[in-house]
Amino acid sequence: MLPFWGDPAMMRETVESVLRQTSDDWLLTVVDDAYPDPSVKEYFDGLTDPRVSYVRKDVNEGITANFATCAQIATQDMVAIVGCDDVLLPNYVDTVLRAHRDFPEADIIQPGVQVIDESGAVVTTLVDSVKRRLMMPRVSQPTLLTGEALATSLLRADWLYWPSLVFRRERLVATSFRDEFSLIQDLALIIDMICAGATLLVEPTLCFSYRRHGSSASSAALLDGVRFDGERRYFAVAAGEMSRRGWRRARRAARLHMTSRLHAVVLLPQAFSRKEGSPKALLRHAFGPALPDR
Repeated sequence: MLPFWGDPAMMRETVESVLRQTSDDWLLTVVDDAYPDPSVKEYFDGLTDPRVSYVRKDVNEGITANFATCAQIATQDMVAIVGCDDVLLPNYVDTVLRAHRDFPEADIIQPGVQVIDESGAVVTTLVDSVKRRLMMPRVSQPTLLTGEALATSLLRADWLYWPSLVFRRERLVATSFRDEFSLIQDLALIIDMICAGATLLVEPTLCFSYRRHGSSASSAALLDGVRFDGERRYFAVAAGEMSRRGWRRARRAARLHMTSRLHAVVLLPQAFSRKEGSPKALLRHAFGPALPDR
């Protein structure tokens, strides 16, 4: 599933990366959130591969609603909601389907990911270095994770790469996206799945390129504090849920949300130097008390 609103050229690169898969065992459905560019529809009208479908909404409904639409109209047992600027390496489908066959109990599959910039060059960022060296489980072979230990790890630092994930459709449609947390909805959805008993498989085989650039919705909302405000509210909700489940370590991780705070500290110099920055909001998030559990 490919929810689209963004750069048509990057979207075409994403689609073409799907067409280059070494496995033929895939279907691609693009859900256009009423993007105002007729060339998008023209591009799909010109594709002849019967595995590619294009759906255009009449009105723009926003990212959360479009993710939900993708989940609702998916037809296959295993579903990926890919970013419209990311790139699948040729072995992506082969890798995740093999993982599904070998570990049929896995509800979520996190394959190996590299990070690329706007031009497609492989890059190493501070955020991703922290994720991989300090937070992400270091595994050399497919590894299953579940329960409080997994929730604690992700609430300390969300080391998943959402667009690369593959979900068991049954688990995905049974879990609602949280409209009130649009910029952290990926972590919120995964935590809700874990609380419902979901199992996650880390499959370290590199097969996906995640694009990180400053024009994304989440990046644009960092310096003015909007994203961090949403994160503080979400962590209060998560802490309340962990408390109700008796998951003490996970509650503590949600209350501290340490890497989220450190992220705000790292961005402070930019917030002071750029017009759209709000140093006060970042300082409040980095050093202020957690909101009460909800």
